[in-house]
Amino acid sequence: MKILTNTVRSWAISFALALGMCTPMVHAQQQVPSRVDVSWNRFYDYEEVTRIVHDLVDAYPELLTLESIGKSEQGRDLWAITLNNPETGPASEKPAMYIDGNVHGNEIQATETVLYSIWYLTKSYGQVEQLTQLVDRVSFYFVPSVNPDGRAEWFTNPNSPHSARTGQRPTDNDFDGLLDEDGPDDLDGDGHITQMWKLDPNGRYRRNEIDPRIIERAPQGVQGNLTRLGSEGIDNDGDGRINEDGPGGYDMNRNWPSDWQPNYIQFGAGEHPFDRPETAAVGRFVLSHPNIAAGQSYHNTGGMLLRGPGASYSENLYSRSDKRVYDQLGEAGEDLLPYYNYMVIHADLYTVHGGFVNWLAEGLGITSFTNELWTNSRMMPDPDREFSQEERMHWQDRMLFGQTFTDYTEYDHPRHGKVLIGGGTKFSSRVTPPFMLEEGCHRNFAFTMFHASSMPELAFKWIGVKRLDGELWEITVEIENKNIIPTRMGLAAKKNIGMPDLLELSGADVVLSGTVSDRFDRTIKPVEHRPNKIFLEKGISGKSTSTFRFLVAGSEGDRVDLQYAAEKAKNIGASFTLEEMESVNLTRP
Repeated sequence: MKILTNTVRSWAISFALALGMCTPMVHAQQQVPSRVDVSWNRFYDYEEVTRIVHDLVDAYPELLTLESIGKSEQGRDLWAITLNNPETGPASEKPAMYIDGNVHGNEIQATETVLYSIWYLTKSYGQVEQLTQLVDRVSFYFVPSVNPDGRAEWFTNPNSPHSARTGQRPTDNDFDGLLDEDGPDDLDGDGHITQMWKLDPNGRYRRNEIDPRIIERAPQGVQGNLTRLGSEGIDNDGDGRINEDGPGGYDMNRNWPSDWQPNYIQFGAGEHPFDRPETAAVGRFVLSHPNIAAGQSYHNTGGMLLRGPGASYSENLYSRSDKRVYDQLGEAGEDLLPYYNYMVIHADLYTVHGGFVNWLAEGLGITSFTNELWTNSRMMPDPDREFSQEERMHWQDRMLFGQTFTDYTEYDHPRHGKVLIGGGTKFSSRVTPPFMLEEGCHRNFAFTMFHASSMPELAFKWIGVKRLDGELWEITVEIENKNIIPTRMGLAAKKNIGMPDLLELSGADVVLSGTVSDRFDRTIKPVEHRPNKIFLEKGISGKSTSTFRFLVAGSEGDRVDLQYAAEKAKNIGASFTLEEMESVNLTRP
């Protein structure tokens, strides 16, 4: 883990304290009740998710609104929940954070993490000071399940930890003209798709001598008696292959516009970006909300905080200042999420073309992360030690009581003869054990709230008015961005994404305007046209102050208005009269 700066570390710790993740020595953690009773030690199918969403919206109408932003391939609603305090302004006029999960159907705990975020924010409003202030300042858009069809398939039918990842549009994965005709089969009837091994005297694998549930590579010089066959199933379409064309067969996290590549380069990409109804619906929603300044997408496993780019050749899109923003956020995430690693997708994981957070970052200039939620390190007694397979199985017996494993049994396979079927169930390896779900939800929520709290917040720090001669006045303005994320990411400025920031003065005739290095600087970088408007292509950097100067013609006592507008920050304004002073008394116009 990298060492955090003192400022970022103190912010992360203060959020942890406010959210109850660590407790001051002299105060007990406050238990804040919710108007909606939800258990966070279990998982919810699509119908239950829909009920929880409606219950929350009905219970907190002063904060939540609900809409269906589209239908899935099989006709399920994609629910979007807006969280905003209308008393502090419309959601569209504040910096917003977009949060979603379950783009892959088998990544089920992502949905619970999104739901937990809504539940915790609503119950905390008016009770937890930091979260109350955050909700007053920003807005949130939540989509708990991007892939409700895949979620329904995973819950309803036998699956492995890795299947039902795809959306559920029938797809010809084996190019035989038929659709979804040869998926896996639950041959042993345990309700899961587990592993299948052929009894083979010339095999390269064997059962472990200490624990026969473990199938391992035979040591050198020892003859094995098992051959790996993959997931259990039969050749349903008679083409000589098994399980090659199951339900669906595309990847909605390869279907976004930025660096999209066709299927022959990256399998599962679809015919073109947004060709799936689910991604098209999310795309329309995000594009219609240009105030989104931060994005968070919850995935499944690995204990990772991932940022783009997804491909090495896109690395040059990220400026040094943008990387510094990501580093500050990612390193704070490592602090809040034990056993997670802050990583770059292409460099530390693998190449991803057309990924969602890459589209947010590289296509829209939105600071965005993917959180991979589960890691075995969270569960093992000593996460810093390597455990043998025998030790892991023994410990899981004691902790999980065998609930995520089906013992191997023999089965007469129509093609392979006698085989063994068994192994980890669909709840093994990738899914958070239910007894650990709430902690995982909360820690990821805490990081996401830190991310949200880092969205730009502007304020007039200082304004000085000085008479130069007769009716010629000099107005110097300092505008501060209090938080880490700039009003415009460098990538957005470089690619001309969205609108530049605008500082505008009215109420007096502007003769000259421009930027200065600080309030004492006597040089000016002038605006060439319409000097009453200063356009800032790069916005205002995070945790910084920018200084501007106007030379105006007017009479003493004339009222002057200043307005600063930014797509990804709440606009600010000030009104004052022309009279010689420093640090003028600011009022809203």
